[in-house]
Amino acid sequence: MPDILSIGLGGGSRVSLGNGQSDKIEIGPESVGFRLREEALIFGGNVLTASDIAVASGQASFGEPERVAHLDRGQVAGAVRQMHAMIEEGIDRMKTNATDIPLILVGGGAVLISETLAGTSETVTPEAAGVANAVGAAIGQVSGSIDRIYNFQEIGREAALEDARALATARAIEAGADPQTVSIVDLDDLPLAYLPGGATRVVCRAVGDLVLKEKRLA
Repeated sequence: MPDILSIGLGGGSRVSLGNGQSDKIEIGPESVGFRLREEALIFGGNVLTASDIAVASGQASFGEPERVAHLDRGQVAGAVRQMHAMIEEGIDRMKTNATDIPLILVGGGAVLISETLAGTSETVTPEAAGVANAVGAAIGQVSGSIDRIYNFQEIGREAALEDARALATARAIEAGADPQTVSIVDLDDLPLAYLPGGATRVVCRAVGDLVLKEKRLA
């Protein structure tokens, strides 16, 4: 499983430039989120975001760059340095040794990085990196899970586990998984000593590939 570290930096992160001193610049964790195209300066809004900084610094070109032309160059440069420092700190926290590693930039926030960062050997931005989130959602698997109490003395352990498998599988299919690809990836039975009669908690999770429905024009 991949190791994941979340930090408060993205295209919609709110930016406060303070009085221009680098230690007064604040970036995130608050964000305009999906309202970026309504609230960011480059789209006619009134909130300074990390995307505005990227455009103002010249490392990205989208929206209306003239709307951020008034920003102080020194403050913009300070914000860019801070964004890079935030990523460098995250990389340092994720690495398992001191060796420089390649950095792959994907997602809308990829435009925030414009230089090779400390701790990395190279920076790679794949084709269509900006829509990586959508690609990930499309190829991601769908899951279904159950967490319930069974009485093994009444129905037997194997019957209880089989019922849990069936319920988890049904929930995965209901959520959009292809029935032909669903499999059980987690199944635990935990006896509950404080309840009489062989009561056991069963947790089961099933996953399968997302069913992609093709749309046809009449």
